[in-house]
Amino acid sequence: MKAEIITVGTEILLGDIVNTNSQFLAKELASIGVEVYYQETVGDNETRLLNLLEEAFKRSDIVITTGGLGPTNDDITKEIAAKYFNQELVFYSDLWENIKSYFEKLGLKPTENNKKQAYFPKDCIILDNPNGTAPGVILKKENKMIILLPGPPKEMIPMFNNSVKSYLQSLTDYKLVSKTLRFIGIGESELEEKLIDIINSQSNPTISPYAKENEVTLRITAKSKDDEKANDLIKSIEEKIKDRVGKYIYGYDDTTLEETVAKLLVKNNMTIAVSESCTGGMVSSKLIDYPGISQSFIEGCVTYSNEAKMNRLGVKKETLDKYGAVSSETAIEMAVGIAKNLNTNIGLSTTGVAGPGGGTDEKPVGLVYIGIYINGDVKVKKCNFSGSRDKIRSRATNEALNLLRLELLK
Repeated sequence: MKAEIITVGTEILLGDIVNTNSQFLAKELASIGVEVYYQETVGDNETRLLNLLEEAFKRSDIVITTGGLGPTNDDITKEIAAKYFNQELVFYSDLWENIKSYFEKLGLKPTENNKKQAYFPKDCIILDNPNGTAPGVILKKENKMIILLPGPPKEMIPMFNNSVKSYLQSLTDYKLVSKTLRFIGIGESELEEKLIDIINSQSNPTISPYAKENEVTLRITAKSKDDEKANDLIKSIEEKIKDRVGKYIYGYDDTTLEETVAKLLVKNNMTIAVSESCTGGMVSSKLIDYPGISQSFIEGCVTYSNEAKMNRLGVKKETLDKYGAVSSETAIEMAVGIAKNLNTNIGLSTTGVAGPGGGTDEKPVGLVYIGIYINGDVKVKKCNFSGSRDKIRSRATNEALNLLRLELLK
């Protein structure tokens, strides 16, 4: 089955509301074997919405809309859908009682225009909405179907999960199962180059690379009548990918880099202290996002000035005078200093030029040194990043976490 997602609302076109509904629906539809090739957003305009429905049904079996089911004059989705399917709207007294009851629970009274939400086509499936006043609806005509869902995610998501998902599952024999591999330390183009023959030779599963902020993901999607067969297909391809680029994989599906690193710290019973200059606490903040990290994370400090580096970490004045704050020597002394001061297994440090000013020919904007001390072993990594100040700091943070990950895996 092919589905198309249409979000209705002028406020979305104007950027006043972020469209998260399409993302949610696309993921959920893929998980039950419904393919989505098109997504559109249209304003609250009768002609444009009707034209879009006509185009959508030329290429898709199912159209799912969100928004436009409210009580005001510009909420027109249900009326246009009924018009497209040549269905008459009739008043449902039981729905009106439900709407009144919903308002009463809030200590309010419905206005006359709320009655609009109790009108539905004669031949339809009405979807209950315990989280709002706008019921959803499924309309069918011959081999075409439209599913109308409310716009607010707090109403739309439960309605889809509780009513629509099982209904659509009953209409297809196939499922789409996906697994996402998360990579760091390799770019999208290089990853694709190393795997291009595998990608090009696959039809089931399919392999799709995506570049994200500071990382690359690879989604493997298999189509099958049961989960076990789909997972076997995925596993076969995953093993081939691991053989070539497994060292860059840090996690799967919704796993974050900081979660992976934090779990390794806890699992290995390692304590860590972090001293940051250019990243300004971002490394520490990422690690602290993980619940349970308290048994490993001892302290994080932002030692931005030279005085702080000397007084808090014991960085030598001679080192700063000779090599500067942005240097491998300073990064090492920062990592060693924080670890020894707090008696931790690991000391991690960052120092660099985040910009936009302050760079020189010798030390340009984007130059970052990451120091790491682990039980007496000391290493430093030199990095050259580009982009805005925020991007440089973000990339430095991820690079520091990844360096720590790699060391913990040894």
